[in-house]
Amino acid sequence: MATGAEARSPRPDRSPRPDRSPRLDRSSRPDRLPRQDRSRATRSALLEAAVSCLAELGWSGSTVAVVAERAGVSRGAAQHHFPTREALFIAAVEHVTEQRSAEVRRQMAEASERGVPLTTRQVVELVVEFYTGNSFRAALALWVASAAEPELAAQVVPVEIRVGRQVHRLAVELLGVDESVPGVRETVQATLDLARGLGLANLLSDDSARRQRIVAQWSRVLEAALAG
Repeated sequence: MATGAEARSPRPDRSPRPDRSPRLDRSSRPDRLPRQDRSRATRSALLEAAVSCLAELGWSGSTVAVVAERAGVSRGAAQHHFPTREALFIAAVEHVTEQRSAEVRRQMAEASERGVPLTTRQVVELVVEFYTGNSFRAALALWVASAAEPELAAQVVPVEIRVGRQVHRLAVELLGVDESVPGVRETVQATLDLARGLGLANLLSDDSARRQRIVAQWSRVLEAALAG
């Protein structure tokens, strides 16, 4: 007969094993935040991811699943916040426009506190920046898709009108001009149209050197036009 020691099967090693998997910064993930902040963080992550996807992949490559993966959330969570693909990307374009407007107004406030108002050249540079970053690339992808999809266009056009008015008002504030003066409104709009064209020219290659020369020249023209 086997002895007691021989009859007993060896006990499994219950000591904790080292975790060899890479550790993630869980604090930055929406699902690891306190409950009261989770919804806001998830929405923000989705909007930021949607903009970057549109700018990099275009409309056809930017599905809800792709955005959700980039944002680090489930597809179900994405659809909870944005029931349709169109709703997600339209909200994303509005989101970045509001963010950029808030940043420009912050710069205006800082300049005012210093007692040194922004120069016309600085204003034109700020306006041009609206149309040379990822937010413009994302909006452009949405516009191009809308041209071929009437149902999408029906949702995008009203948003584009709102965004256009918002940027126009911001340009008026930056320049400190009175649009009741004949020609001023058209001059401000010409500045926005020029900035949009410079943004388009920057899509396929770095156009920064030529853009700087045009910005410098238009700033002189704009200053003279508004002063007259």
